[in-house]
Amino acid sequence: MSAFQDLIGGFGMLFGDPQAVGFTILAAFVGIVFGALPGLTASAAIAMLLPLSFYLGPLPALAFLYVIGKSGRYGGSIAAILFNTPGTAASAATMQDGHPMAKRGQPNRALRTATLASVFGDYVGEIILIFGAVWIAQYTRTFGPTEYFAIYLMAFVVIGSVVGKSILKGLLSTVLGAMVALIGVDIITNTPRLTFGTQDLRDGMSLVPLLIGVFVISEIIIQAERMAKQVAVDAGIADEHVEDRLTFAEVRGLIPLLFRSSLMGSVIGMMPGLGSSVACFVAYGEEKRRAANREEWGTGVIEGIAAPESANNAVSGPSMIPLLTLGVPGSTVAAVLIGVFLIHGIQVGPLLFSETNMIITDAGDFFSSRELVFALFAAGLLGIAAYGLMGFWGGPLIGKTIARIPPRFLYPFIFLTSVAAAYSARASILDVAIALVFGVVGYLMRRTGFAPAAFVIAFVLARPMEEAFRQALLLSDDGVLIFLREPVAGGFLLVGLLVLILRAIGTNRAARRAAA
Repeated sequence: MSAFQDLIGGFGMLFGDPQAVGFTILAAFVGIVFGALPGLTASAAIAMLLPLSFYLGPLPALAFLYVIGKSGRYGGSIAAILFNTPGTAASAATMQDGHPMAKRGQPNRALRTATLASVFGDYVGEIILIFGAVWIAQYTRTFGPTEYFAIYLMAFVVIGSVVGKSILKGLLSTVLGAMVALIGVDIITNTPRLTFGTQDLRDGMSLVPLLIGVFVISEIIIQAERMAKQVAVDAGIADEHVEDRLTFAEVRGLIPLLFRSSLMGSVIGMMPGLGSSVACFVAYGEEKRRAANREEWGTGVIEGIAAPESANNAVSGPSMIPLLTLGVPGSTVAAVLIGVFLIHGIQVGPLLFSETNMIITDAGDFFSSRELVFALFAAGLLGIAAYGLMGFWGGPLIGKTIARIPPRFLYPFIFLTSVAAAYSARASILDVAIALVFGVVGYLMRRTGFAPAAFVIAFVLARPMEEAFRQALLLSDDGVLIFLREPVAGGFLLVGLLVLILRAIGTNRAARRAAA
């Protein structure tokens, strides 16, 4: 069956589940709101709402969190344009032209440009995901423990060396995440490791409180710091009346730029560890270089909004390709979603696209994992349309409403909600303590230049990486040489090594230029 026919079946499965449709629409709104809150990200929203997915079926749970990741990227543009504060790191480039346009009295024009660009880029990325993932999965179905260990190790090296400004700090963040993941019992011998005699730690560190701590509580600490230094947020919108609408002619003129930026974002999205924040600046810089009016960029031109917004949202779909085809999360959102798959007993990887891999729900319904994946793709397409309509007509209202909420009330409420979410996962006070501890850890990592994203992805990957490593050794008489003798495994290890070398060379050259 072709991917297009599967997608039609996915829409049938989606619209046959009213709960899944409802949570997809709700996710579009929730993601916009969280993305528009200065400092909070889609990852923070997903971490807080992850416990809710325990009580939903596989499709509603996955659709809800997946669409939050999409709409959250777009929501960051609202804070960037109206408040001159990027709601997410992916909107930092949008701020350079978006806020100047809002200051001269054209906030609606800026927001609608960001909305259309985000929707365009997201659809391009989603189409690449749908057809690209199916094609890649055909070639990865024969992979065994040897190849998977090489892939995981490559992901460790690539993510650790690429995420963040420092290679050393990125790699140390990855090692720290792997060490935390090793807490619990040995997967082969069942011997306790790093539990310090605590029975509650035998099952390992829970993903939910760790995510809440690293992404939510650490951000609340940072926002509390900022509030101590800043009395109020200035929306900076001018009072004078100017033409504040986006014309059809302007949209038509943006189409070539949107295609170029979306493709750039899609390519970057396929590379583990790079993500939206890299894509937005790459697209902004490239389109500024090509522009005839490059001296006007930074003063409020619609091209300076459209380029980064289409690129950062185009990352969303392709960043799922490594997760769905190899089981390797290419972003923090994908790292959280792998937990949702596992909660519902679904093993990610190439077998996910098999028609014989059946899933049985608590209600007794059953369907293949391939049907579920294409229903998730359909939910993604529906979610893009939903947040596009909400943002196009309601973006200014959402921004103005958020501006009226005093931060001294908002962030304490988010903190209490986070603590409740950490407790609800397993009804454990230990999980609350874990969330608070890793909130401090996440804060210190941000302040010292370490990479929380690399830490979390390594935490998720460390267990399956260890399992693949030990299975490969048990199945082979060659010892560790098996990873070099298998051509596919050796190729992945070589890619990781080359990325590390190229990143080191690039960093060294940048340091020399800065010194000069």
